[in-house]
Amino acid sequence: MNSYYAPITYRVPPEEDEWLLKTILHKRMDVSRKLLSRLKMTEQGIMVNGERVYISVRVRAGDRVEIRMETEVSEDILPQPIPFEILFEDEHLLVVNKAAGIIVHPTHGHYTDTLANGVVHYWASRGERFRFRPVHRLDQETSGVLVIAKNPYSHQHISEQMIAGTVDKRYTAFVHGVPSEPHGDIDGPIDRDPAEPHRRIVTPEGYPSLTRYAVKAVYRGASSVELKLESGRTHQIRVHMSSIGCPLVGDGMYRHALYSVAEPAPRQAAQLAEVAALDAAMPRQALHAVRLALRHPVRPEHLVFEAPLPPDMAALEQRLQRDAAEKQ
Repeated sequence: MNSYYAPITYRVPPEEDEWLLKTILHKRMDVSRKLLSRLKMTEQGIMVNGERVYISVRVRAGDRVEIRMETEVSEDILPQPIPFEILFEDEHLLVVNKAAGIIVHPTHGHYTDTLANGVVHYWASRGERFRFRPVHRLDQETSGVLVIAKNPYSHQHISEQMIAGTVDKRYTAFVHGVPSEPHGDIDGPIDRDPAEPHRRIVTPEGYPSLTRYAVKAVYRGASSVELKLESGRTHQIRVHMSSIGCPLVGDGMYRHALYSVAEPAPRQAAQLAEVAALDAAMPRQALHAVRLALRHPVRPEHLVFEAPLPPDMAALEQRLQRDAAEKQ
């Protein structure tokens, strides 16, 4: 079995003749300091024209610079034949449409029945060796596009894109109520709730967090919104939408009071009944990662991945449309 992944190659152009190899690796191949240290300790990690060299050498125009990473496996993840939908795969990336209800990675006390178990089994069944490296996360009950890097180099590059804010992540959500503006920014710092550490709250002492939203459709007591994340805090969309009085349908953890205390009691009861009916129709938060766009970590390509609404959210949309039409 091959102990290295396919090499990542760079051909030195004439204008870079006599450059230090270290400069080529950093400025042209975008190898991080952490990965460079690792490659230097690998027998075939850094090669020029097929020969192992020190990074202090100078390269010549036309030289073929290659980096090779040793193959890895996630030895602590038990392979399980768990089905999942593949949107894209090459030697560097695996992009999936994660189903709602499945945890991405094993956690303490939950070592099986995760997406990681299924992906590791899939690779093993094909005789391939990769470590499970999700570049970002989706909550257990959130569905949609998820990117998994297949080597340290790809993970580094996509992580850097996310830090730089150049990865375009779009979500579709159905929320109770209607935001006061048709589109806007929710700029609210997020941190743990001191009273309930598993929850998050908007607090001045929290970490900077920004969500952009646009209302796509208005229904009876609800609306659909498109959301773009400019930061990646835990539960960010759920917390931010709840903070403006529009919690996600089906999200009991972040549900706020959706009626005014000034309303007569019968009206309050009617509104609560409508909320309960919608939540009963959606047993998880109505949130789906519908689109993700990024640069390929190795090739000069812009990649766009999309996942249509899953059946439960499509059914919710149809119900909302039907209820709105009946009201008219």
